[in-house]
Amino acid sequence: MNPDVLIQVEHLYRYYGHLCAVKGISFEVRRGEVLGFLGPNGAGKTTTMQIISGNLAPSAGSVRINGIDILDDPRQAKADLGYLPEQPPLYRELTVDEYLRYCARLNRIPRERQGQAIDRAKERCGLADVGRRLIGNLSKGYRQRVGIAQAIIHSPAVVILDEPTVGLDPIQIREIRGLIRELGGEHSVILSTHILPEVQAVCDRVQIIHRGELALNDTIAGLERHMLLSWIAVGLRNPPAAAELERVAGVAAVEDLGEGRFRLQYDPDAGDVAERLVDAAVQRGWRLYEIRQERRSLEEIFVDITRSDTAAAESASMEAAA
Repeated sequence: MNPDVLIQVEHLYRYYGHLCAVKGISFEVRRGEVLGFLGPNGAGKTTTMQIISGNLAPSAGSVRINGIDILDDPRQAKADLGYLPEQPPLYRELTVDEYLRYCARLNRIPRERQGQAIDRAKERCGLADVGRRLIGNLSKGYRQRVGIAQAIIHSPAVVILDEPTVGLDPIQIREIRGLIRELGGEHSVILSTHILPEVQAVCDRVQIIHRGELALNDTIAGLERHMLLSWIAVGLRNPPAAAELERVAGVAAVEDLGEGRFRLQYDPDAGDVAERLVDAAVQRGWRLYEIRQERRSLEEIFVDITRSDTAAAESASMEAAA
């Protein structure tokens, strides 16, 4: 077991009756890494998060937290785990200090170390000035900070955050994102979110789960190269049919945007496709007036992956029924 791998998920399955919600998922998260975990509603993301956090048993497969199997030794594995659910488990009638003291006791922090652990969690989460305030009187942003503080009070190796910025204003979102980046320096962090720019802002790697399977697993740097290098926008004053553009070597798909403008998907390993397009435009009189790399957003990639997988599944289902 690599000591830098703090989360190891292997061949994870989860069935609800005949429905397979999670299908053979495997991945690792290393020390100091922030993983963005994405998926549409019903994709199996919540089920996977519940299994990793020890709240749900898998039908098959294993989860190791800091090298400890969560089924074989759940108490020790969970001691290395901090979890913030979408709705933070807060007691509004307690002060911040009272609540964090309660959380320290739940996490079996020795009495003589509880004060130090509480002070450190408050300092890291920007709560040093609100320790005596009732949680119910805090803003939503500060309540989220308290939720994160309870997740890290015992200095776990792994922190799981489920939708930590939902409902916050732009300033609060920036502050929480900064805190997540800081957590990534000492912990392995899994960030589950529907806010795609958030993944690009704070994560080192992104995974997209769809129909219970991993549809994408890449670093942010690798994803950004893919976003930049796979598309070209062209403008032609004498445009040909889209099928003729598809015959240019390396062009995989053509989207007709109208008025002589096209969006071309190409294979990044196919050489200089842009140069071939320029040559073809000159030789065939297309009168090229614009050609540029087009950067795709993470949202477009997310939609394309989930849409294509859904379309393929529907096609397979229709063929099986025929």
